Amino acid sequence: MELFPASVRLANAMTITGIESADQSAGENVLPSRPETAADDLDAELRALEGDVTTLAPIRTAPAGEKADEQATEPAPRRPLWRLVTWRDVLAIVSFLAVALFVTAPLWLNLDHELRDDPQDQAFFEWMLAHGARVLTDGVYPFFSDRMNYPDGVNMMANTSVLAVSLPLTPVTLVFGPHVAFNVFLTGALALTGTSWYLVLSRRLVTSRLAAWVGALFCTFAPSMVSHAAGHPNIVSQFLVPLIIWRTLELRVPGRAVRNGLLLAGLLIWQAFINLEILFMTAVGLGLFCAVLGLVRRKRHRGEVLAFLRGLSVAAAVTLAALAYPLSVQFFGPQSYQGLSVYVRSFGADLGSFTAYSTHSVAGNTDVPLKLAQNPSEQNAFFGWGLVILFFGLILWLRRSAAVLTLGVLAILFGAMSLGPRIYLNGKDTGVPGIWSFLHHLPVLNSAVPTRWAMAIAPVVGILLALGCQRAADLVRTQPHTRGPIRVAMITAVAMALVPLVPVQLDTVRMDPVPQFVTSGEWRQFVDDEHTVVTLPLPDSSYPDPLRWSAYTGQDMRIAGAYALLPTQNPQDPADRTAAFQPPWRPTSGLISSVRQGNPTPEVTDARREMTLADLRYWKAAVVVLTPQTRDIEMLRTMSDLLGFRPTWTDGVWMWDVRHLVDDPDAVLTAEAKS
Repeated sequence: MELFPASVRLANAMTITGIESADQSAGENVLPSRPETAADDLDAELRALEGDVTTLAPIRTAPAGEKADEQATEPAPRRPLWRLVTWRDVLAIVSFLAVALFVTAPLWLNLDHELRDDPQDQAFFEWMLAHGARVLTDGVYPFFSDRMNYPDGVNMMANTSVLAVSLPLTPVTLVFGPHVAFNVFLTGALALTGTSWYLVLSRRLVTSRLAAWVGALFCTFAPSMVSHAAGHPNIVSQFLVPLIIWRTLELRVPGRAVRNGLLLAGLLIWQAFINLEILFMTAVGLGLFCAVLGLVRRKRHRGEVLAFLRGLSVAAAVTLAALAYPLSVQFFGPQSYQGLSVYVRSFGADLGSFTAYSTHSVAGNTDVPLKLAQNPSEQNAFFGWGLVILFFGLILWLRRSAAVLTLGVLAILFGAMSLGPRIYLNGKDTGVPGIWSFLHHLPVLNSAVPTRWAMAIAPVVGILLALGCQRAADLVRTQPHTRGPIRVAMITAVAMALVPLVPVQLDTVRMDPVPQFVTSGEWRQFVDDEHTVVTLPLPDSSYPDPLRWSAYTGQDMRIAGAYALLPTQNPQDPADRTAAFQPPWRPTSGLISSVRQGNPTPEVTDARREMTLADLRYWKAAVVVLTPQTRDIEMLRTMSDLLGFRPTWTDGVWMWDVRHLVDDPDAVLTAEAKS
């Protein structure tokens, strides 16, 4: 399950902050040969490197006899993201969709399958898609729901409700069901993210479409992205991140504070309802990048800071006004929590994972990576030796760029943060504390999973790849005598780094079908809107199927128990409100879970029967149901002994009708009642 509620990735954040076009020749910087407006200057700078650097924009080589210091860098023309689409652009966009379909093909070709690595999160997001559809069709409150974990309910804002996706996908959810809607969500997230990165890179940073395509391809299908595609579609939905970066940089343009601020605010609000974790990471990375470049440029571009701050104040005011209420529900509303558990906050990336290969890459294997990560979905730092070497090679090659150096430092910083409170190397504790040990107690940061900061490195690498490919293309064009060696060197370096990282298809397994008791509507004869279905076991991270049942009914069927982030309710420490992945322990749910895990069935006493009756009344149970599964007979016998009667086999489930026990205040469960 996704550890951080609701969603824009810091990683991407640090990307394209405006950089000025300048050509280095004979040790001098040559300014553009024509006067520029602020807007023209912005676009020119977004296509080159800052200050004393070698230009990445097209270079005009001085003709014979012309002095070297008379060379000039022609600013690239403005190309809006949505205009001047050529067949190359169409081909690039189609390629992102093709790769996304390839990666998710097992889900499409086998609609009766689910993700092998993270089925619980798939069921969770199917339930969230059904919630979004219900918001539109029934007008229910969007930020809280008691259709799961009755009667306490679930805080939607604290649980990645993805309303910005579930609402638009409502027609798909209603017509084809939440299972198919999940496939559309995941595949569309990857394809749109690639398209967005390509358009921003090709229109605002580099002129070579091939360079933009290479950078966007890595940003979208990096190992961390593919690993999170195995259960976290909200995390891979990063199609707004490059747009947020672009619109943030546009804040520098004077005279457009209101317009630019409103556009950025709209993107920020939209992203907040996809994933706040990615938004937070983007804000941190982009903020650091802009601060550094602002200092570098402060003397030559004095008016930029004031224009930027004006636009930023507009964006901040509108965003905070729009999100004030949803965020208050998330942090202070019912079923809100205060940070993740210390155990989860210790999830760090293994130092050895940075040069290893993910199980989701063609060069990976099924054993080594999982020794370096907490689970298959958290393989965030598996770049491999080839890419690590290429990364530092690009930094060295383009080292005269303040922007490139800043990106490199940010990547190293995020890598250090991802190591967690204690640094591990190949599974062994080195005893060295990480910088995260000083940060994870801070508000907001206590809700972050340190290993995920490594995700922020992927967009930095993607941007550097685009810049490096652009630089190579410029050298090929302007230095014909070295064209062959440059091409061979760049193609070889990129291929050696990226080919081992080519993604493989997601692994799936056959899922247990929704029982006929649910699909036929038989459950409606027993359960009304004032009662719940209690499943054995109650839903949790190891048994999420009931969430899918509820989603199938459009959440008409309310269920007890949950797989969600909920506040810990520890009687020994009432002040502890850190997040847990299931509701607080209750006698009946704990007993059945113990039996399912293979533990001996304890003696059923009158005291246990009284606790079971109290639990059923707390959950307002109408029926208790059990499907064929591991240790189903043991669970059946235990519940029958607790209730005093055996179930009936009804449409694929064993069912105990307990309405007479729950609704009758005088009903008791004793050994004598069994007769």
